[in-house]
Amino acid sequence: MTTPSPAGEARTITVVIADDQWVVRDGLVTILTAMAGISIAGTAQDGAEAVSLAQHAGADVVLMDLRMPGTDGIEATRLLRASRPGTAVVALTTYADEDLILGALQAGATGYLTKNARPADIRRALEAAVAGQTVLDPEVHARLLAAASRQPPPGQQLPDGLSPREGEILALVAEGMSNTEIAARAYISESTVKTHINRIFAKTGSRDRAQAIAYAHRHGLTRGAD
Repeated sequence: MTTPSPAGEARTITVVIADDQWVVRDGLVTILTAMAGISIAGTAQDGAEAVSLAQHAGADVVLMDLRMPGTDGIEATRLLRASRPGTAVVALTTYADEDLILGALQAGATGYLTKNARPADIRRALEAAVAGQTVLDPEVHARLLAAASRQPPPGQQLPDGLSPREGEILALVAEGMSNTEIAARAYISESTVKTHINRIFAKTGSRDRAQAIAYAHRHGLTRGAD
């Protein structure tokens, strides 16, 4: 399935692949080339090359390895999101430790997959990234929930002026819930959910849901694995 354009026509998702291992790069090229509606703009072997290539190609998404020599994937994500916010980043890495996950999300990645991901998972993450949605590998989501369960419950005073209701909505966002699901859980309208989320973004300095999720986990504003 291709992502619809504003006019209702199918559009092609242009992708840059960044990984320091040529075997991985070539494997991803083979996988993505076989997918309808996906176009490979090029491959990069480090973060600096990925940023330059994405800027010149006008890529929709960069599939970004995180541990690369020179400019690593987290720094490259930060640079790219600052210089070309229209290009989304999906982390695709062997590692799923908490520091890397939170670092990538805080830098602006809109998705995080491990290299155990299936082709269908990669496609879903690319389509979600173009739509401004966040996709987390189940292992990554489990790691974040485990980290949250080890944190002490937040005090009565929430950081950055968040209201108790905004803290509740942020915790639901961190669970991966959509606006529709949050509205049903919190017994409010979707428009009210959007208002809360916009205020949360402003107060926490988050550009998108991925950064808000990272913020929630950094500050212990999650519901844990209950």
